[in-house]
Amino acid sequence: MKIAITTSSFAKFSDAPLQLLRDAGIEYVLNPHGRKLTEEETIEVLQGCVGVAAGTEPLTERVMAALPELKAISRCGTGMDNVDHAAAKARGIAVRNTPDGPTLAVAELTLGYALDLMRKVTQQDRELRSGVWKKRMGNTLKGKKLGIIGFGRIGQAVASVFAPLGVEIAFNDPVATSDAYASKSVDDLLSWADILTLHCSKTGGECSLFTTERLMQMKKGSWVINASRGGIIEEDALYELCKSGHLSGAAIDVFDKEPYDGPLKELDSVILTPHIGSYAMESRIQMETDTILNLLDALRG
Repeated sequence: MKIAITTSSFAKFSDAPLQLLRDAGIEYVLNPHGRKLTEEETIEVLQGCVGVAAGTEPLTERVMAALPELKAISRCGTGMDNVDHAAAKARGIAVRNTPDGPTLAVAELTLGYALDLMRKVTQQDRELRSGVWKKRMGNTLKGKKLGIIGFGRIGQAVASVFAPLGVEIAFNDPVATSDAYASKSVDDLLSWADILTLHCSKTGGECSLFTTERLMQMKKGSWVINASRGGIIEEDALYELCKSGHLSGAAIDVFDKEPYDGPLKELDSVILTPHIGSYAMESRIQMETDTILNLLDALRG
């Protein structure tokens, strides 16, 4: 029995997830490209495999049709929009993910982005390194209004790390409820929030596309954070609104096309990171372990 592991840095910090496979007598192949796979590369790497510890490669109808032995997909991460769920169901392929592992890592990263944006840390670091000694006035988080789009595990964890800092919190979610925080419509949340942070999925239309018109609903001088899924924010619209000063800044970890090479790189008010939401060592090890346990359970079941 053979499975494929397609994430580019699997088991880099702990061999324990791979040992689970060896103990179960399962052969495995690793991603040979060290990056996100294309459809063709996914088909090639997964040949003869009954399962995949998946990253963000496209697991489409076409890919599944070319892999008749595939029985289980275990996503190393939370987002599942790269998987064609209807095609998997039609072919009897079990699909799992690892929602618990990245929760705290993404919540803490979101807090870090907010603190950085408020005090312009990254911007002033860039300036100092280029020879500019300029003290820029910032803001405190206390008293700010945080709007959370998507109030699942991660959205709720974000609320829990911001709340002790005196931040007022409200959210929008099609399903979740809360006794502690107010639920608002997307339109009301946009006009209310000083900081908007996105923690929703593109799957099933759960998160609206943030176009120029929608971002213009945000109050002048507010900030945007996206550490959820690429493609939720229209990147050119975000560029124009940050450049014009309607938005004070943004922190973006996920992009419509990765690696990102667009105009947001020109703006000092924007923090850009290469999709590192789950890249805290402790979270990564938990995610990878959960991925393999999910895969073994699905194959045995």
